[in-house]
Amino acid sequence: MKNYAWILVIAACALWGLPESSAQAEDTGKAKTLPPIPLSLNEVHAWIDRSHPLLKGAGTEKTSARGKMLKALGAFEPVLVNDTEIERFIDKSTSKTQSVGFNDTLVEARTPWGFRGSAGVRQAIGDAKIPDLSFGNGNQQVILGGFLPLLKGLMINPENAELQRSELADPRAEVKISQTRQDLFLAAASQFWDWVSAAKFVDVQRRALGVAEERLRQVEGRAKAGAVAPLDVVEAGQEVQRRREISIAAQRAVEQEQYKMSMFLWENQTPTTPQLERVPDFPPPAAAPTADVVKADKLQAKSDRPEIREVDIEAKVNNIDLELAKNNLLPSLDLEAAPARAPEKFVLGLGYRFGAELRIPILQRRSRGEVMEAQAQADRLVLVQKYREQQVVVDVDNAVSAIERAKERVAAAAESLRMAKTLEEGERFRFSL
Repeated sequence: MKNYAWILVIAACALWGLPESSAQAEDTGKAKTLPPIPLSLNEVHAWIDRSHPLLKGAGTEKTSARGKMLKALGAFEPVLVNDTEIERFIDKSTSKTQSVGFNDTLVEARTPWGFRGSAGVRQAIGDAKIPDLSFGNGNQQVILGGFLPLLKGLMINPENAELQRSELADPRAEVKISQTRQDLFLAAASQFWDWVSAAKFVDVQRRALGVAEERLRQVEGRAKAGAVAPLDVVEAGQEVQRRREISIAAQRAVEQEQYKMSMFLWENQTPTTPQLERVPDFPPPAAAPTADVVKADKLQAKSDRPEIREVDIEAKVNNIDLELAKNNLLPSLDLEAAPARAPEKFVLGLGYRFGAELRIPILQRRSRGEVMEAQAQADRLVLVQKYREQQVVVDVDNAVSAIERAKERVAAAAESLRMAKTLEEGERFRFSL
């Protein structure tokens, strides 16, 4: 009785588990039969943004731009200076040899506007006469210094110009990245549809070859029965070979397009070949853009295309060079106040020196040449910008024309496809395939 009860329990458990197992098997079967998701152009573009090495390499332009900015800022960073000056001389009053001097510890800095300043502490070595700003029993002195250009070098100077150029390095890097991305997207779109077309073409050729092979088998059977001449078998075999050659060439073409397409699909730093099972169908024909849409696209292209933005950045850089060249035409008038650097003057009590210097170049050949060069470059960039804008407009018009002609070609291709299907059906009906 107990054995019978255990048998019932085991049977009930087995029956209880059967629906779940069968459901899992059914789900597994469904999962295995699910068709692959067709590859879309948006997925290709997202793949490029995610892992293409050229875009990753273009990202180093950002790092280079930050490096240029740091390099330009290095001209204005403060510098800690420790300077010791000692001089031995014979004092005329005592006829004794003395060693006197000073030790300076100061911080020097400059600003982008041309002003340079310094501040620190001087420690006297030996007997010294400190006229002002002394402390610490007269052996120490606060030292201050400054340099101020009033004409040439004020606000505009080579260091400030380099800083302004470095600020444009980041926008220039963004333009290069945009240009690389635009080129990759355009090439990927063209290659994507070449791959789809090649895959569709090889499918048509395989079907045509299948029809010819079926016809050959039928003709061979009829020839054995004596219904047709053996020459018909040769003719049917010749047609099979012709279509096989076309099919092999089509297969080679689709493999070539696959390899080209893999250069846009990178995974783990290696190109990935797309599967033929993921070839999508051709999209339905879209409506042609209206005149208002084309006009808006032209305006947007003029503001977004990297070619035009690059010319704008080049013009800004040239304007910096032009302003610097014009500033170099001015005479230099500089004011300076600094502590005495010669030990003998410091010992004698000459703690500070003040000065004003005026320099007036006579011919100004170099500066005038720089102005002429920068002005000519500015005029050239104006013409280049007009050319780029017109080039963008022509590109948009060319794209619209390509869309219109493509619609006509699609209509013609659809008619050819309809006729090819009719011919295939006719051949199958004629030869009873």
